[in-house]
Amino acid sequence: MSIKARRVLDEIVPYIPGKPIEEVARELGMDPNSIDKLASNENPLGPSPRAVNALKKALEEVNFYPDDSNYNLKKKLADIFGISESQLIIGNGSVELLLMLGLAYIEPGDEVVASDQSFIMYRIVTKMLGGTIIEPPLKNYKIDLDALASAITPKTKLVFISNPNNPTATAIFKDEADEFMHRIPEDVIVVWDEAYYEYTPGKSLPDGLDYLHDGKNVVVLRTMSKAYGLAGLRIGYAFSKEEIIRNMMKVRLPFNVNRLAQIAAVAALDDQEHVEKSRMMVEDGKRYLYRELDKLGLFYTQSYTNFIFVDTPFNGREIYEALLHDGVIVRPLGVYNFPNAIRVTVGLPEQNKRFIASLRKFIEGKRGKGEYNASQTVEHAIGKGVSP
Repeated sequence: MSIKARRVLDEIVPYIPGKPIEEVARELGMDPNSIDKLASNENPLGPSPRAVNALKKALEEVNFYPDDSNYNLKKKLADIFGISESQLIIGNGSVELLLMLGLAYIEPGDEVVASDQSFIMYRIVTKMLGGTIIEPPLKNYKIDLDALASAITPKTKLVFISNPNNPTATAIFKDEADEFMHRIPEDVIVVWDEAYYEYTPGKSLPDGLDYLHDGKNVVVLRTMSKAYGLAGLRIGYAFSKEEIIRNMMKVRLPFNVNRLAQIAAVAALDDQEHVEKSRMMVEDGKRYLYRELDKLGLFYTQSYTNFIFVDTPFNGREIYEALLHDGVIVRPLGVYNFPNAIRVTVGLPEQNKRFIASLRKFIEGKRGKGEYNASQTVEHAIGKGVSP
């Protein structure tokens, strides 16, 4: 006889990450070195050389447990951002921090507000803990702050905002965010998920830390998986009020951040030249991809991240499968209720060119079968209320 699991699990669709290179190689019998993964917004430049050197030195110390307090990493972050170490918490990726926050604050019957077609883990964590997720739709592919604020009720505990938004790459600007924060009740925590923070300098986006300095109930999430190139080591961190951090610490598992990750993160933070090089590579790559997508007649949003969201007249899963057989991994977005969209990470120049060549081949195949013309894309975009 099977033992019945918790009822809330019936409502949860598990998170499915981008397909790893190794899995594609096994399934399609391909050489792993011939595959370009542009599905998970990783940094194709890799980690900082300083982080790599620090890891090499630390390899012989893996018989020791990690520093459970994350002392060196917290001190480094506190110094960089001018904040108290007691207002910091480190996680095994920022996703673990989402779970900690939920465990600390979400009880059965509580409500959480987050945009539909935003990072799916907000929904999963809420349902996992028996809460109710309220998900206003996006507006023109962008988070609708007015709809979020209007969705708040006396039962609301948390509001999650992915800025820039994953998976649409759109952004909320500072003036919009300031107005929104004035509307939030004092007993609601606003979570600013700033996973792509390093890619947005000078873009007039809000910095969640400013709201913390103003005494607001906010949690600001950051990660070292993107611009810092440490996705495989899993390092995320959060800023908040001391009270909120203490509550999150109560539900944190011991030794949640491994020793190598802590050491590499401290070294990576010292190499801002590598971060800037990564950012400039992304800016150059986006300019190239925009030009080529325009030539193909495809609609995309202006990206404030290291990926581009492309909404097409075709089935996104079909595009994904076609590119997969060419050795290019992108992300279909059907699970986000964008059945015709894909998300592509900005890669190295040769990877970007390979992606465009494979996508062009797919479209030309459609055109050859009489299944495509450029006006379809224009009509599709106008139907969404967006000028292509």
